[in-house]
Amino acid sequence: MSSSYDSLYLVETTERIFIHPATFHAGDKFIVINRISDEISISTDEHLIPDRDRLKTISICGVIGAIRMIAGPYLVYIKTRERVGNIGGAHVVWQMKQFDVIPFRKSMLHLTEKQKSFNNTYLEMLKTVVDTPSFYYSNTYDLSHSMQSLDSNSPDFLKQTLVERADERFVWNKVMLENFHQGRSELQKFCVPLIHGFVSITQTELNSKPFKFILISRRSAKRPGTRLFCRGIDEDGNVSNFVETEQIIEQGIDIASFVQIRGSIPLFWSQRPNLKYKPKPLVTPLNHAEAYTKHFQELTLRYGKVTSVNLVNQTGSEGELELKFKSQSEALQLHNTSYEAFDFHHECRNMNWQRLEVLVNRLTNDLQEFDYFMRGRIRKQQEGVFRTNCIDCLDRTNVVQGLLAKVNVELVLQRMGIFGEGEKVRDHPDFEYLFKNIWADNGDIVSIEYSGTGALKADFTRTGQRTFAGLMRDGLNASVRYFKNNFADGFRQDAMDLFVGNHIVTEKEGAELRCPLDRNRDWKYLTLPTLLVMSVVMFFTVLIFPQENTTENRLYMFFWAIMSVACGGVILHYGTEFVDSPVLTETPRLTM
Repeated sequence: MSSSYDSLYLVETTERIFIHPATFHAGDKFIVINRISDEISISTDEHLIPDRDRLKTISICGVIGAIRMIAGPYLVYIKTRERVGNIGGAHVVWQMKQFDVIPFRKSMLHLTEKQKSFNNTYLEMLKTVVDTPSFYYSNTYDLSHSMQSLDSNSPDFLKQTLVERADERFVWNKVMLENFHQGRSELQKFCVPLIHGFVSITQTELNSKPFKFILISRRSAKRPGTRLFCRGIDEDGNVSNFVETEQIIEQGIDIASFVQIRGSIPLFWSQRPNLKYKPKPLVTPLNHAEAYTKHFQELTLRYGKVTSVNLVNQTGSEGELELKFKSQSEALQLHNTSYEAFDFHHECRNMNWQRLEVLVNRLTNDLQEFDYFMRGRIRKQQEGVFRTNCIDCLDRTNVVQGLLAKVNVELVLQRMGIFGEGEKVRDHPDFEYLFKNIWADNGDIVSIEYSGTGALKADFTRTGQRTFAGLMRDGLNASVRYFKNNFADGFRQDAMDLFVGNHIVTEKEGAELRCPLDRNRDWKYLTLPTLLVMSVVMFFTVLIFPQENTTENRLYMFFWAIMSVACGGVILHYGTEFVDSPVLTETPRLTM
């Protein structure tokens, strides 16, 4: 397998940008970016690079790619990183900590002031995505594939570069890489495929036997988005918030891997924010069968058998989705798929969390049949996968995935001889604490990336119990989610669509072509909130600081109360017009 450069230097002049390996020798290849023609080329002529002592030389960790803005192309690169640990032996995994961009062109004199403003907004969108934890990469290991996927591929596949062989579902900078290398393999040694999600690598031991506990979550870039603006499925069978989570245990030459997946209910449905705390999910009246079939055919092709574990409420608005999911499963009866519904909130009501064991017991046969991947002294294949979802595929989903992962870790540790017969995770409090907290961290990070806050019910994942502090934390997170989902997620949705290439910026935006960022709000957008704030302030002013208790003052107070209620009512009635909605995708998604 061809690895990428671990460390690079960037040299910038007014006419060119040079990127070369940190250990640079005569005859080595380096990148030349022409800032006038935008051409990216490879050269071995070191005399092209001017005296580096006289110019600003930047140490960089890798190239993310190139993205086009109104001002022209920008080079995007990793500025700083943090080591996470080693995987599969000596392969180092890095977490990107800081990024930076350099415009190909030195001047913006060709832009109008309005275009400069739009260009800066696009750059802020780029920053919004990259500042969201967490992006990971390795210069020598393919993080986009599971252990079993890597093991089952051909030798020719393993000889490809990391960019060529990466699973495009999980490479968030795929389009930026295409813009940069344009299929030229000699440029790929400078580039790194980024996965977005969570990676934890921990060296530990049990019964005086050391091993490595690894957890990797890969978020799909096929249908990225924010919690309420990105729901359900698209025509190609891609679902929102699709995440592949792989639990790995390494001990010497033995490596075991257990994969689970999560993803939005695979139907055409929406839940657009409208200022209400919990907008009602709506199933779109379309033919779901084709997209549903595409989704599960791809899953069975990649993972084998699939058991869908649906954790949504079986009554109320969520119940309509559960019924539709169940009826679609029963009507199509796709090969190697099964459906298991468990009303999480109803079963575990009144803090009755031990009821989750009922679900685990119902899945025991599938757990045994699916098995797990193992390489080393013993070889095994994972024959199936659990596809778990709740309404968001975050809180309830992470709790259940953590419970299934605990069953697997006990099986693996017994098979590796680290556990004795009948030994359980609960028999080792330190490891149990480590295991639960890593899974809770995974849930928090995936939740932040999709909803903007940490996961709810994380206290159960961390401790095995629901606590008062956990309930208070959930209340705070729910409030923050409400604010972000209504007043910040349109920008975040646009930012993700820009980052993964769903919206391609052209240099004519804001001049010959209308820029999607240039939108005129209806008069209600500013007028009614201003009136509401003024009415509330005046009401409390008259209430708290009355000059005297007269009929006139009471009428003033009554008037401002009526104004507050009226403005609030009109705002709620036109709720969707007051939320921060995305603007970059010209044709609305089917589930929006």
